[in-house]
Amino acid sequence: MQLKIMPKKKRLSGSRAPLMLFLCQMISALEVPLDPKLLEDLVQPPTITQQSPKDYIIDPRENIVIQCEAKGKPPPSFSWTRNGTHFDIDKDPLVTMKTGSGTLVINIMSEGKAETYEGVYQCTARNERGAAISNNIVVRPSRSPLWTKEKLEPIILQNGQSLVLPCRPPIGLPPAIIFWMDNSFQRLPQNERVSQGLNGDLYFSNVLPEDTREDYICYARFNHTQTIQQKQPISVKVISVDELNDTIAANLSDTEFYAKASRERPPTLLTPEGNTSHKEELRGNTLSLECIAEGLPTPIIYWIKEDGTLPINRTFYQNFKKTLQITQVSEADSGNYQCIAKNVLGAIHHTISVTVKAAPYWIMAPQNLVLSPGEDGTLICRANGNPKPRISWLTNGVPIEIAPDDPSRKIDGDTIIFSHVQERSSAVYQCNASNEYGYLLANAFVNVLAEPPRILTPANTLYQVIANRPALLDCAFFGSPLPTIEWFKGAKGSALHEDIYVLHENGTLEIPVAQKDSTGTYTCVARNKLGMAKNEVHLEIKDPTRIIKQPEYAVVQRGSTVSFECKVKHDHTLIPTVTWLKDNSELPSDERFTVDKDHLVVADVSDEDGGTYTCVANTTLDHVSASAELSVVAPTPTPAPIYDVPDPPFDLELTNQMDKSVQLSWTPGDDNSSPITKFIIEYEDAMHEAGLWHHQAEVSGTQTTAQLKLSPYVNYSFRVMAVNSIGRSLPSEASEQYLTKATEPDTNPTAVEGLGSEPDNLVITWKPLNGFESNGPGLQYKVSWRQKDGDDEWTSVVVANVSKYIVSGTPTFVPYLIKVQALNDMGFAPEPAVVMGHSGEDLPMVAPGNVRVNVVNSTLAEVHWDPVPLKSIRGHLQGYRIYYWKAQSSSKRNRRHIEKKILTYQGSKTHGMLPGLEPFSHYALNVRVVNGKGEGPASPDRVFSTPEGVPSAPSSLKIIEPTRDSLTLEWDPPSHPNGILTEYSLKYQPINSTHELGPLVDLKIPANKTRWTLKNLNFSTRYKFYLYAQTSAGSGSQITEEAITTVDEAGILPPDVGAGKAMASRQVDIATQGWFIGLMCAVALLILILLIVCFIRRNKGGKYPVKEKEDAHADPEIQPMKEDDGTFGEYSDAEDHKPLKKGSRTPSDRTVKKEDSDDSLVDYGEGVNGQFNEDGSFIGQYSGKKEKEPAEGNESSEAPSPVNAMNSFV
Repeated sequence: MQLKIMPKKKRLSGSRAPLMLFLCQMISALEVPLDPKLLEDLVQPPTITQQSPKDYIIDPRENIVIQCEAKGKPPPSFSWTRNGTHFDIDKDPLVTMKTGSGTLVINIMSEGKAETYEGVYQCTARNERGAAISNNIVVRPSRSPLWTKEKLEPIILQNGQSLVLPCRPPIGLPPAIIFWMDNSFQRLPQNERVSQGLNGDLYFSNVLPEDTREDYICYARFNHTQTIQQKQPISVKVISVDELNDTIAANLSDTEFYAKASRERPPTLLTPEGNTSHKEELRGNTLSLECIAEGLPTPIIYWIKEDGTLPINRTFYQNFKKTLQITQVSEADSGNYQCIAKNVLGAIHHTISVTVKAAPYWIMAPQNLVLSPGEDGTLICRANGNPKPRISWLTNGVPIEIAPDDPSRKIDGDTIIFSHVQERSSAVYQCNASNEYGYLLANAFVNVLAEPPRILTPANTLYQVIANRPALLDCAFFGSPLPTIEWFKGAKGSALHEDIYVLHENGTLEIPVAQKDSTGTYTCVARNKLGMAKNEVHLEIKDPTRIIKQPEYAVVQRGSTVSFECKVKHDHTLIPTVTWLKDNSELPSDERFTVDKDHLVVADVSDEDGGTYTCVANTTLDHVSASAELSVVAPTPTPAPIYDVPDPPFDLELTNQMDKSVQLSWTPGDDNSSPITKFIIEYEDAMHEAGLWHHQAEVSGTQTTAQLKLSPYVNYSFRVMAVNSIGRSLPSEASEQYLTKATEPDTNPTAVEGLGSEPDNLVITWKPLNGFESNGPGLQYKVSWRQKDGDDEWTSVVVANVSKYIVSGTPTFVPYLIKVQALNDMGFAPEPAVVMGHSGEDLPMVAPGNVRVNVVNSTLAEVHWDPVPLKSIRGHLQGYRIYYWKAQSSSKRNRRHIEKKILTYQGSKTHGMLPGLEPFSHYALNVRVVNGKGEGPASPDRVFSTPEGVPSAPSSLKIIEPTRDSLTLEWDPPSHPNGILTEYSLKYQPINSTHELGPLVDLKIPANKTRWTLKNLNFSTRYKFYLYAQTSAGSGSQITEEAITTVDEAGILPPDVGAGKAMASRQVDIATQGWFIGLMCAVALLILILLIVCFIRRNKGGKYPVKEKEDAHADPEIQPMKEDDGTFGEYSDAEDHKPLKKGSRTPSDRTVKKEDSDDSLVDYGEGVNGQFNEDGSFIGQYSGKKEKEPAEGNESSEAPSPVNAMNSFV
């Protein structure tokens, strides 16, 4: 029998047909193919192909172009209406229409204004078969107005207050894009605290000092005209409480008024206002809901839908979750949405009622009809919207009610029914669906044609197909009425049988499995009542390309040569191209790699040459590949014997085939002089992972059979590799395939858990089964849950092969019993184990009560509290957290930031210790319960005080003004008194030359003293002092110091006095030795006599020649020097040289001060460096050294300098 394609046959192939489906499925209607040759001959009504958008915003700086393009046969003519009346373009010299097009060009760049041409335009394309119309195109020029000038006063506010900076941009067309920047055109940073609202205003939940700046600038960008308008800068100054109080104190005489720091406060909404609001959005748009709150600390925003859940794939959060966006909204998204602003002090709610309206949208738009005379057809125009749109029909641009009557059509609401159409029935129909939110306009023509069949596929097309693959022979056709298609094979017209071939409605003939005998000539015949057309195509079946000699696994030594063979067999009419790859990439560009017809040769092999080598053979119709591994080993030290990997096993056989096991046997290959140690068995699952081999088992090298455990529903093939000390062999040939039966799963998912991610959900997760554990097709999971403490039945849902399921709308932190059971098309796995989980946690509701503080000592306190009820925790109890801080007196005006310390006590403890407190201080604390979600509310602040403690050591201790029998001590109070100081305790005792301590003297000094003089001390004696501060709690730490009384009342000091250090030494001091004291007395007497002589001569007006004194010494280094170069001249009684005053002492800063006289003995002696020789002579008189050596600490091993004593005798 012959195969015919009838018009109403509904047999379609997959995606293999290379051409378009030309046959329309709507009641024998034809779609005219887009074939250029066909379109040249066929008459066709106009069709609008391109038009400007309905809302057309133009740039007033450029020419206006209003598009209207249409096709038809004959080519259509164009006309326009403007604001509902005919637009005569010939009367306006600025308006032209493009040739062969309906597109208008209005030249406003040379003259004219865009505003003149605002209006509603509509294009009509007309030919002898009808008229098509465009949408109503509303033309408006874009506008980018300036901001109105305004005087913006600086904004001064206190740290922590909320702030809204208004933008209020000018109304432009289209609306502007708003953003905030500074004077440097840098975007202002935004975060959860500072963000821009949908209206463009900048919102501060609370301000910080870093928000102070003078250049908050709102910018409006008008994209259509590429312009940016700028608002006047806004100055914001955030002042702290201290600055505010300073301002108040400076400007107000009444100093009782002082500002207080902004306290932490619960959230309030900045926008929207009130508790409820309403939002209306159109279907298909993006719904944007906004909530911005102020508070301290900064609130966090949450969103929920009261009567449902938020759509998962269409919900997005913007502006730090302050804006909820739902894309592609539909009527189902209507409802009440609630935003919740929370911080640690509370929460506030706002409900937004959302109504989704809809402009008209198509359910079924009318389609073009191509009918033959006498046929029937329908045009259907079906649209929906909210409110429901009104449907109206036009024909050739005229309302159908006033159009010429056509007896072949009947209007039934949204449908026009055509019966027994004639050629005069051809027209273009317009369907208009409109409501208050918009309209839809669609053109659909009815074209009545009488056309004999035409075959559009080129004649004698040659198709070449590889054997055993599908072949598709095309026969694109057209005709009116719709032709029937018949296929024949061969010149004698042998019929094609339906059980071998598949015919598609577009005329394509499919041969599912082409064989060699499928080669030949095929004829396609198209017939209708007006005629017949036929076309011949040719089919050739080619042999597949095969690699008959594949490259083999090779192990070679470094420096040797290896060759891979790849012999290809192909159809003799096809020319193959053989390409070699290394590790799936091109071969290295190296002369060592050479390729000839069938071989790849690698010379001088190195370690880098190891890898996978692939031979790829390509033809124009197919390609095949084969790979081999190259392993490079070290050279063998001795040439013989030559070892190699084993040859692959062969003769694989499967026996004892059971549902879950099979026995595999094989014959080993040659071991190549190295005994086989083991066999590796691999399997391939041709059903699920074809081409991938997996490890199955390993057996001893002496075995040739193995009992293999199998999984259900796997199409097994096995191969075996032998292993010796050199390596593994090539794989054997694959065994025959063995498909195990499917069965229900043996096991259930593991690691089942139930944890909530939100307060109102339960997230159930598990580790899914792998492919082998599925045991059959259609793997799914049955997830079941119920509340642990309720009587509810199990709620179950079957989900796809996933690893998570979210249960919404659960109570907060409720224990649930959960189980997850695997199932497939064969049945269920065994009953799963039940695990317990919890729904999501929320912040605790209740603060700990009855907080009690027991002060243990001055640095330690113990806190007790009552536990909160378990139900109020609303989560897993993590512990309790104590916030404590040092309280400040309310009388202090300049408050500083209070640093709170935190201690967390794990578990259900109801007491804890607070270590490290400061004595004699006021503290405040509160306690909060903590769960997995966070902290609960704080308990009321509990205030307590620590008792006095012992003070720290005095900050410093120094000895000043030493005399023969007295020392004066100065000190600074302790840095940490830890209470009220009651007195100081001073203890001291003498130290002799052998460092033995004498009797200890204890003095009590009033607390208000920081200086004390000790009298009646032994002269030239070292003393050690111990100083303590005391409070009512006891004595604190001590500070110690040592000092020495002077030799006599002249106040002879040790050499380091010049550096301003106290006379203290821990070393052996010769100044306390008796022999040294006697020597010093003798020297002092000689100096006294010398000074008396000088005094007498000065009073007589004589001169004391210094040079004589210099000459009296044998030191050759001492040369006479003049005064102008820093040397000594003669002693003179000139008025500008005054003697030292009698009784002058070393200054209080312990430095020897030079008087006006340049030749005083102070200059001769250099008080710091002057010393005595063993014979008592004074060295360094003429040394000329002026620099003072720095003192090393408070100690010195030098004897007291005699220079200080000299000053008292002048």
